Amino acid sequence: MSIFGWCSQRAGGLAMMATVALSYWVISSELEAQRHGYKYQSNDSLSAPNYDPQNGAIWVNIFSYYCLLIHFLVFCFPLRSCYAVFTIGRQLRKSARARTLKDIKFGHRRRSSSTSLSSSETLTSSRDLGSSSSSEVEDVDTDCYIDADIAPDRVIHAIVIPNYKEENDTLRETLEVLASHPQARNTYDVYLAMEQREHNAETKASRFVNEFSKKFRSINYTLHPSDIPGELAGKGSNMAWAARKLSERYSLGQRKDVIVTGIDADSHLSTNYFGLVTTMHMTYTETATTTLYSAPIIFDRNAHNVPAIVRVADVLWSAAGMSGLYKGSTVAPPTSVYSVPLELVDRVGGWDCDAEAIGEDLHMYLKCFFALNGNLTVRTVMSPVSQTNVTGGGHGKGIPGLIADVQARYKQALRHMWGALDTGYALRKVVEVWRERKHTSRAFRPLHTALNDASDGYVPESQVSTADPEAAPESGIFSDVTTDTLKGVNYERMIVLFHRLFEAHFLPVQMTILVVASTLYAWVTDGAPDVHGVNWMFSICNILRTVGFMEVALYLFLYESFHKVCLEIREKEMSDAGLTKGMHFSRREAKTNFIDYIMVPLVAPIFGSIPCAQAQIYHFWTVDLVYTVSKKATRRRAKSVNLDSLV
Repeated sequence: MSIFGWCSQRAGGLAMMATVALSYWVISSELEAQRHGYKYQSNDSLSAPNYDPQNGAIWVNIFSYYCLLIHFLVFCFPLRSCYAVFTIGRQLRKSARARTLKDIKFGHRRRSSSTSLSSSETLTSSRDLGSSSSSEVEDVDTDCYIDADIAPDRVIHAIVIPNYKEENDTLRETLEVLASHPQARNTYDVYLAMEQREHNAETKASRFVNEFSKKFRSINYTLHPSDIPGELAGKGSNMAWAARKLSERYSLGQRKDVIVTGIDADSHLSTNYFGLVTTMHMTYTETATTTLYSAPIIFDRNAHNVPAIVRVADVLWSAAGMSGLYKGSTVAPPTSVYSVPLELVDRVGGWDCDAEAIGEDLHMYLKCFFALNGNLTVRTVMSPVSQTNVTGGGHGKGIPGLIADVQARYKQALRHMWGALDTGYALRKVVEVWRERKHTSRAFRPLHTALNDASDGYVPESQVSTADPEAAPESGIFSDVTTDTLKGVNYERMIVLFHRLFEAHFLPVQMTILVVASTLYAWVTDGAPDVHGVNWMFSICNILRTVGFMEVALYLFLYESFHKVCLEIREKEMSDAGLTKGMHFSRREAKTNFIDYIMVPLVAPIFGSIPCAQAQIYHFWTVDLVYTVSKKATRRRAKSVNLDSLV
C-alpha cells in the first residue's frame, strides 16, 4: 500500500491528531504569554528578553478561524435536517390525503381487482412529467405519485435481503410485509443473501423459500462462501455475492428494466415504494440507468420500549439520512434501503466486500458517484421505510436493562462510525477520477461475466474498438459489452460530497475537541488583552453553538409530525394486509416525550463523538471490524419452533 493509501484510510485519525496538536500548541503558547506578560521588546533594549506574542499569531488565527468554521458547519447541519424533515413530512401528508380520496373514489374497482396495481396503488397520473436534469433530485411534489398508465409488470424488482445470524421472526415479518404488496407476485424477485459462516443458514433459507414460494414472482437464496480471501462476514459481502448470482438470471434485454433493491432484515417497505421507483424509472428515461433511489427511514416500531437516550440517538441518525433528501439536493447518500438499476450495478462492478465496505449503502453510493464522474442522479422515494430501534433486551429490567440497551446501541454506533474508512476511499477515487478526466466513454459487461476474469468489470475502450464491426453483436467475444458516454467531471458535486463526508466522519470529533479547546483558550486569556484580535470569533462560536442546540430541538419538534403521518400510513397498510396483530406501533407526543429533548446533549458525545474517536484511533492498526448482529423487535407471536429441536 502506498503512503497516500495508508494515510487516506486513516484520514479521520490524522485529522483528530492534528486538531489536538494545534489546540495544545495554541493554549500552551497563551499560558506562556500569561507567564511572561504581553510585552514587546525594543531592538535597543538591554533588559531581559520578554515574550513576543506575535511569534505564534499565525497558529492562533488558524485555530480561531477553524473553530469558527466547525461551529458554522454544526449550525448548518441541523438547519438542513429541519428543512428536509419539514418538506418530506408535508409531502407525505399531501400524498396520504390524495390516496385517501382515491381509495374512496375507486373503492369499487379495488374490490373487483384486488391484485391490480393500477386500482389499489394508483394515486394520480404523472404522464405529464417532463424529463429532468440529472443535476438534482426531482421535484418531490410529482415524484410521490404512481403512474396508472405504466405497465406494472414491465420493471422487475430484485429485492436482496442480506442477513447474518438474524432471528427467524425478524426475517419472516419482513417477508410477510413484502408479500402483502399487490405487485409482489408479478414483479418481486426476492433473494435471501445468507452467510455460510452461520450455522444451518441453508436450512433456514430453504424453509423461508418454501414458505413464501407462492407469494412472489420468485424467491431464492444465495450462500456467501466463508473461504474467499479478503471478504468478511456481513451485509456488504452477502449483498455482493447475491448480486453476482442474481445477475446470471437476467438477459441483456431484461437488464435495463431490472432494479436491485437492498434492504435490512428488519426493514418494512410501504406498498407504494416499488410503485414509485417504477414510475420514476419509466418516466425519466434519459437518466434511468444512472439513478440511485433512496428513501427516508423512521424508527416507529419499538421506540416506546427503548430508553430515551437510545430513542433520541436513532431519531438523530434518521436526521442524518434525511438531511440529503430535501428538494434540490444533488448529493443524497442512502441509509439502509436504496435501489439501483442493474445496468448501473454492472457499470461499477457490483458491491465491494473488503473492510472499507462495512457501510455498504454509503460505499455503493460512492462507487456509483465516482464511476459517473459525479453525475449520479439521485431521486427521493417518498415512502418512509420502517425500522426498529436496536435493543439489548433490557426493557423492563431496570438499570441493568438500561445499560444493556445503551451498550447495544453503542456497538451499532461504532459500526456506523467505522464507515469513516469511506472517506479514505473517496479520496483515492477522486485522484483516480482526476487522472482519467479526459476519458469520454466507458465500456462494461454484465456483473457475472466481468467477475470471471481479473478485471474490475470495466472493458478497455481500445479492446472494444478492435472487435470486428461487421460481426453480428451476438456472435462476437464482446457481444455482451455495453459502451456508454461518460460526462465530464462535476467538480461542484465533488465539493458537496466531501462536505457531507466531513459532516459524517469528522465533525463529531472535531466539534468536541474544539468546544473543549476554545473553552480552555477563553479561560486562559480571560482578562488579558486581545492582542491577536480573535475574541470576536469565539463570541460568534458561542452564539452558533447555542443556536445549533435550538435547531436540534426544532428538529425534534418537526419530527413529531413526520413520525405521526408515517405511523398512520403504515398502520393503515398493515390493517389492510391483516398484519396488525402483534405488530409494534410506537406513537409519539411532544408532551410525553419531553425527556427526549433533554437527552440531546448526552446523545451527541456517547453515540457520536466517542465511537467516532474510537473508530478513528483503531484504524491506525486495523481496518477490520467483527460484524455483530443487533437484536431487533418483532411481532408478538407464539414462540418459534426450531427445526433442530424437532429432530
